[in-house]
Amino acid sequence: MTGQTAPSRTRLERVRASAGIASLALQQIQDDLTADDIDQAELAAILHALIEDTDDPPGGPIGMLAQLLTVAARRAEHLKPDHDGDASCPLHEAAAPITDNAGQCLIWAARSFHPQGDFV
Repeated sequence: MTGQTAPSRTRLERVRASAGIASLALQQIQDDLTADDIDQAELAAILHALIEDTDDPPGGPIGMLAQLLTVAARRAEHLKPDHDGDASCPLHEAAAPITDNAGQCLIWAARSFHPQGDFV
């Protein structure tokens, strides 16, 4: 690796641990979604929480994922500025559908289960 340093082992370990925690959290949400006693209002509230958690900007876990991919794309642009986006374009493209479509689709789904929009 000419001119580059190896990633900090501590940073990589921290990222792996954080990704593991995120995976466990998503598994817990999946488990909650498969509960036999979930009703329409609760499902709507869960879907809504995935996109609009006021305690965790920007826009809950879905928005945070899009932001994470965008930050990675910007870092890629900085690291390989003269490579026509060969590293950053796929990351921007991965973030775009999350930003443009996923959030709105979750809102529509939540509203179909709970049209009044009074989420728990």
